Amino acid sequence: MNLRLSEEQKMVQKTIKKFVEKELMPLENEVLRNEREGKPSLPPGKLEELQLKAKEAGFWGINTPAEYGGADLGNVMLAIVYMEVAKTFVPFKFGGSADNILYYANEEQKKKYLIPTINGEKKSCFAMTEPSAGSDTRNIKMTAVKDGDEWVLNGEKTFITGGNEADFVMVIAITDKEKHKESNGREGVTCFIVDREMGWRSEYIHTMGEWGPAGLVFENVRVPEENILGGLHKGYSLGLEWIGFARWVVGARAVGAAERLLQMAIDYAKERITFGKPIAERQAIQWQIADSAVEIEAAKWLVLNAAYTLDQGEDNRHLASMAKLFGANMGNRVVDRVLQIHGGMGYTRELPIERWYREARLWRIYDGTDEIQRMIIARNLLKGHVKIGQFI
Repeated sequence: MNLRLSEEQKMVQKTIKKFVEKELMPLENEVLRNEREGKPSLPPGKLEELQLKAKEAGFWGINTPAEYGGADLGNVMLAIVYMEVAKTFVPFKFGGSADNILYYANEEQKKKYLIPTINGEKKSCFAMTEPSAGSDTRNIKMTAVKDGDEWVLNGEKTFITGGNEADFVMVIAITDKEKHKESNGREGVTCFIVDREMGWRSEYIHTMGEWGPAGLVFENVRVPEENILGGLHKGYSLGLEWIGFARWVVGARAVGAAERLLQMAIDYAKERITFGKPIAERQAIQWQIADSAVEIEAAKWLVLNAAYTLDQGEDNRHLASMAKLFGANMGNRVVDRVLQIHGGMGYTRELPIERWYREARLWRIYDGTDEIQRMIIARNLLKGHVKIGQFI
């Protein structure tokens, strides 16, 4: 068992770290200023400019198969990349990628949607959550009714990441009410690829964070039969696969952000003088730093184990839930301690700590709440689907 990165993996990590420090971190003051003034975090075209710089450095399609021109780094390295990028709050993602479920597209769909998405010519989003179906994914109400060689979609989706910018959506809808009812929501639902020009609209949702998801509205939106993704009535499994990937990624991002925040706390504690001594010499501060370091390290290994298990072609859903649950909560505890160490300055918008504080709160909600992760973990153990100590 090798618990260290290979030399090649260390080189990739070092290159990503250098890119983040050279290209992204210098933009942080500008991002904070823009957000304070109510402007977009980055000006139009800046993200694409940064993605092209990353492409020149060899980072394009980091999780995209080589046959589509991607780097196909594998999930362990993907976790490392997410951790490094999360060390800045500058909104950035590498170009050349597509949602994992879009690879279930047939050849025509790949030409029309997958390839343009990888090439950056189209933007996509995935929509399953509804006003009455968040964690309870089986309670979706959106319907798709067959009419000739088309399906007519009606309903609403909510809290959809990327929904305001997307050119098309991969949306889950009920296509057989009886199957859906009899199977307790596991069957009778289908995933459709729906272009915005087909008639759905998006509505911006304001949040306590610096970005907003979208509500999507479908009113008699007609979608051709050929736009079914992955087969009729196969939508529920696709939805779970999309969500499952996102879960351990949340943990990875929490680790990266927490590492940056902890370093900020350490640096500040050495400089801040109270009653004649740096606060770094106070036991109260030292314990907060120590607890944070231990929790970060624990979360990191949970994330890496989930990613490694997936690389081995094994089922990582249990580990993904553990990584998401512990990582998200760890991130919230660390940012709270770091804000406390910084005192009043940590509460101001002059520093990015309060921004991370607001962002971190979402980690415990989206892609499966804390409560859902605990339910999944406990159910797996109680029903014997997973054995204690199984994953080693």
